[in-house]
Amino acid sequence: MLRYERKYLVPYEALDSLRSRIKPFVRPDIYANGNGNGSYLPQYSVRSIYFDTRNLDCHQEKTEGVELRKKFRIRTYNDYSNEAVAVFEIKKKIENRIQKHRSFAEWEDVTLLMETADIEKYIQPDETGQSAEDASRFFFHIKKRNMKPTVLIVYEREAYHGLFDPGVRITFDKNIRSLISPGLKDMFKKRDLKQIYRNHFILEIKYFTPEMPTWAKSLIEEFKLRHQALSKYTLGYDAHTQNSITY
Repeated sequence: MLRYERKYLVPYEALDSLRSRIKPFVRPDIYANGNGNGSYLPQYSVRSIYFDTRNLDCHQEKTEGVELRKKFRIRTYNDYSNEAVAVFEIKKKIENRIQKHRSFAEWEDVTLLMETADIEKYIQPDETGQSAEDASRFFFHIKKRNMKPTVLIVYEREAYHGLFDPGVRITFDKNIRSLISPGLKDMFKKRDLKQIYRNHFILEIKYFTPEMPTWAKSLIEEFKLRHQALSKYTLGYDAHTQNSITY
C-alpha cells in the first residue's frame, strides 16, 4: 500500500516540546523498548546497509530528484543477538508517496543468502507468498546490477502511532551516523561511525490518506517546520565524500 511520508529537520531543543504537543494524539510504538536510563521512551536502534551500483545510480537518482526511484537495503534492529532478524527491503518512491517490498531472514543466514540467493531455503515464508516474491525482486536487482554495500546508517528511533488515526506514524530519528563501504559484518558496528547531525534530528510523519491529519498539520505550523527531502542514505554517503556540514 502506498503511503505519504514527510520529513523535517528539527533542533534537539524542540524535542521535549514536540513530545508534549503530540502526547494527546499518539500512543507509543508497541515494538519499542525503554531506553534503559530509568525513563521510558518508545525507542529502538535502526541499522541499515544500503546497496548501490558502481556508478551510484540510486544516489544519483535521489540527488537529481527523479520522481520514480528505488533504494535497496538490509535492515535490522538494536544490538546483535542470536535471534536477530534481517529485513530485505526495496523502498520505492513514487512522486510524494512510498511503497515497500519486504522479506525476512535470520541474521545468521544473511551471508549465505547473499552468496546463494537461495530464497526458498533462507527467506521466512508467509501464507500469501508475498515474502518470497519481494525477496526475488530484491535479489534480481542486486545480482543483475551488481549492487554492493555502500553505506551503513545507524540511528535511534523514537516511534509513535496515531491514537485516533491508526494509519499515522510519527518518528524522531536521533543520533544519525554512518560508515562508508561497510561489509555485512559491520551491521552491528558501534565505533568509528561518522555523526551526520550534532544538533538536529529528523522528524518523519507517515500517513495513508491524501491529507495529513489536522493535529499533525497544526504541529508543523506551530513549530514552523519545513518539509525537506532528507535521505539518510545520501546524507550518510556524502558525509564521507564531501565537505558536508554536520549541524
